[in-house]
Amino acid sequence: MADVIDLALVADARRYLNKMLDARGLNYFLRNDARRPFQLEPSKVEMVVRTAARSREKRRPHSRAVDHARKEVRRELIKRVVQEMLGAGL
Repeated sequence: MADVIDLALVADARRYLNKMLDARGLNYFLRNDARRPFQLEPSKVEMVVRTAARSREKRRPHSRAVDHARKEVRRELIKRVVQEMLGAGL
């Protein structure tokens, strides 16, 4: 049986992520660890997904929809980190 994904939640999470990236930049989502300079901060990713879920209707989104939105946000951030690394020649 196929999983049902709440595409509106994913779209809201991406929209909020783009707003956060414009306002604070990519470094806001990265850990401040010298040994792992390009590691994502899980709490910041979770904050984007929770904010998108809260902005929706009063009913809570399904846990699978939240997991999918979290994965999509992580993928987008990883893609942007890789683009920055390639642009910097690392």
